Amino acid sequence: MKVYGTHICIDCRNYQALQARRGFAADFVDITENTANLKEFLALRDHDPVFAPVRERGGIGIPLFVNEDGRKTFDVDEALGWIGQPPVQPEEIAEQRPACGVGGCR
Repeated sequence: MKVYGTHICIDCRNYQALQARRGFAADFVDITENTANLKEFLALRDHDPVFAPVRERGGIGIPLFVNEDGRKTFDVDEALGWIGQPPVQPEEIAEQRPACGVGGCR
C-alpha cells in the first residue's frame, strides 16, 4: 500500500503514528518533501474521479491510500482492511482535533 500525505496534516500524522505503533509495512509519500512527490500526487488529484468531491469542497485529499491493485480511498479503516489490519480504535488516535472555537471547524 502507498499512502500520500504530509507531516503538517493531523490525519496523516495520526496514520503514521498508527503505522509505527502497529508495525505494518506501507510506503508513505510526503507530498511536501520535494516537487517530484508533489507532482506524483497532483497527477492523481487532477485526473482521478475519486477526487471530484474533494476538489468540489476545496479539499486537498490526504491522506490518500492506494492499494497495490490500484484502488484508492480516503478511509483509513478501508485501507487497513486491505492489508489485514483491524480498524482504528479511539485509543489509537495520537492527536485529537482541537475543539471548535473562533473561526469555526473545517
